Amino acid sequence: MTLSKKRFMADYQAEALHLFADKLEHLSTLQQYQALAFLIKGYYSTNWAQTKATYDRQQQKQLYYFSIEFMPGRLLGSNLLNLGIKDTVEAGLSELGLDPETVYAAEVDPGLGNGGLGRLASAFLDAMASVGMAGNGNGIRYQYGLFQQRFVDGYQVELPDDWLRNPYAWETRKENRAVIVRFGGTVNLMSRPDGSLEAVYHDTDDVLAVPYDTAMVGYHNQVVNTMRLWSAEPVPGGAHSLEEKARVNAITQILYPDDSDTAGRELRLRQEYFFTSAGVQSIITHFRRYHHDLRLLPQFVAIHINDTHPAMAVLELMRVLLDDAGMDWDTAWQITVKTLSYTNHTLMAEALETWPQSMFSQLLPRLAQIAGEVDRRFRAAYTRRFGELLVDRCAPIADGQLRMAYLAVIGSHAVNGVAKLHSKLLQQSLLKDLYMIFPERFNNKTNGITPRRWVQIANPDLSALIDTTIGTNWRRDPRELVPLVAQLEDPQFLTQLQAAKRVNKQRLAALVHTELGLEMPLDAIYDVQIKRLHAYKRQLLHVFGILEAYLAIKNGESRPPRMHIFGAKAAPSYRYAKAVIRLINGVAELINHDPEMAGKLQVVFIPNYGVSLAEQIIPAADISEQISLAGTEASGTSNMKLMSNGALTLATLDGANIEIQEAAGADAMVTFGLTTSEVAQLQASHAYSAKALYAANPTLHRIVDMLTDGSIPGIASEGREIASELLEYNDTYLVLADFASYIAASKRLDALWQKPQQWAQAALKNIAASGQFSADFTVQRYGRDVWDVLPTTGI
Repeated sequence: MTLSKKRFMADYQAEALHLFADKLEHLSTLQQYQALAFLIKGYYSTNWAQTKATYDRQQQKQLYYFSIEFMPGRLLGSNLLNLGIKDTVEAGLSELGLDPETVYAAEVDPGLGNGGLGRLASAFLDAMASVGMAGNGNGIRYQYGLFQQRFVDGYQVELPDDWLRNPYAWETRKENRAVIVRFGGTVNLMSRPDGSLEAVYHDTDDVLAVPYDTAMVGYHNQVVNTMRLWSAEPVPGGAHSLEEKARVNAITQILYPDDSDTAGRELRLRQEYFFTSAGVQSIITHFRRYHHDLRLLPQFVAIHINDTHPAMAVLELMRVLLDDAGMDWDTAWQITVKTLSYTNHTLMAEALETWPQSMFSQLLPRLAQIAGEVDRRFRAAYTRRFGELLVDRCAPIADGQLRMAYLAVIGSHAVNGVAKLHSKLLQQSLLKDLYMIFPERFNNKTNGITPRRWVQIANPDLSALIDTTIGTNWRRDPRELVPLVAQLEDPQFLTQLQAAKRVNKQRLAALVHTELGLEMPLDAIYDVQIKRLHAYKRQLLHVFGILEAYLAIKNGESRPPRMHIFGAKAAPSYRYAKAVIRLINGVAELINHDPEMAGKLQVVFIPNYGVSLAEQIIPAADISEQISLAGTEASGTSNMKLMSNGALTLATLDGANIEIQEAAGADAMVTFGLTTSEVAQLQASHAYSAKALYAANPTLHRIVDMLTDGSIPGIASEGREIASELLEYNDTYLVLADFASYIAASKRLDALWQKPQQWAQAALKNIAASGQFSADFTVQRYGRDVWDVLPTTGI
């Protein structure tokens, strides 16, 4: 949009007066942010309405992306960038005596996810709008986000993330689009005159699903799509007790309730059905405004199941088609399969969601009936051809469990993994039986990120350097970064690249000093591992690498100074992950208080990791640790964000690391460790002995002993738990197996750091190759190959 600084300043002052009946300079920082956010919302509201009207008028096919997590991050800076008015607004704020960064920081960062799954979903919504695809999000409006993480005596403490304490400026309540979601009761199938069956419900527990819509603003193209999040409320008009209201409110109160008991499991099941049913009903209602024949649904609607949480869409769409539309089974099933598609996000069988049939039948009796019929028909259709054993292994129902991943594959026309290796392994192991039956359904769609947020917004100094070097086309099409490789032998450019990195380090060092009181030298390597805390991601291996360096320096060895920076949350009920957090903080206490380590080695664990904190860490990173056990990380996206900012990847050949290496070149990253096939062979042979490795490697022996001998303060019980996992339970994720290779790889990076020009060249290769991992291209591949929803403003 076109906006002068003068008009903006006048609009902003008027908005402040309108909202708060006071002058701008008298408002709190939060109020100044709110006035600005509501003003910007007004700027794009016409485009938002016009986008929806255009889709309806032209009857464009629309994609609905169902995800239990969305992590949009702060939207003010993103919306300003995408509207093309960020520089104008910041200049106006400065002229009004306001600091733009301070105003930005007043925005809440909605923690509506637990990591990569939710961030990917939000990246896709940003990308769809930016390439002009008709794409919508469908999820849950949690009253409280994941949690606010604090460290008390080195332990993770979870505090409520009350992100809705103040009005969320970007959302719009759409009570006129509310729907009823039914739980429990009984369902009787009654014969209709035509011989079909009618589902008659009795004594259901009804909940009102109210949508809150948030605009997804496209980049410089006037397209504004919608993320719809549902809130649970009591049905109006009922005499609800406080207990009933609390039970309803609990559905959308917290993300991922503790499912270690039956009540928690049931609440999570209610959550998943709630947003899935509400979304499907909303889609069908909208479709029927323009079409009378539901058999046309796949021509105008695509529904995507992001991981197994929304897999009930298979059963819910069948319920609507069978019960509400009165279709026969075969017609309804054909429509369902053509409409739905599914992304799998795991390689671990234990992570595939299942539900006890008894619980499912009690809470969702009609869906349980439909699931039973899906199972019966699947077995009848494929047992003769593929054999009873194979069909038993992959049928939707087995051993009293409803298996959601298998249901999603059977009920979708397309199934994908999120990296080439991941998709290959799905076909060869996790979903191999279903791949034998439906080979044509399987495909790969490697994940992507939004360079607009992670480079243009998070790293303005690098962005400005790129602009002056190759122009600004890369901002629209990040593949245009490739010509940067022409600067590989330009000492002046490499010096400027290093200078931009140093500015980002200064920003991060200032944050760390404010938050933790630590001084971080700017000439040190900033070695970063930021992701969800989980055993398979092997933060423990990183800790062992730190302890190896600590012992070496104590022994008089010279190493380049290195600052190890962690950001991670552990699920509240994940005891082992929380033990690793305590270990990291214990190691930090040991090293950061040792005078011999000053300026040489430091451990920084910044609490409350989320999108906004990532925006400050990633531009400052020199090393990107992507060290999961090969064959366990589906893709990863922090690897892409970090490479796009010039970090060198220290990685196993896992997930998308392989494709990053192919893109940037073998000399632009350092790899180590067992390969996927080697891991599989080692596990299958049962030949692995963690105790033997512990006994054979003196350095490793010393490090493992430090877990239990009192060397590391405050970890007596946690150290024993971790040591037991390694030695008594034989090191599930092969930390000890990859230790020597990891240390050797880390030392190669130490050596490269001594050659600043070569380091800068490797960083440049990563930046130049990063454009292909833009989510803009990922969603276009989905649109072309899976959804049949194409961009209207291609790049």
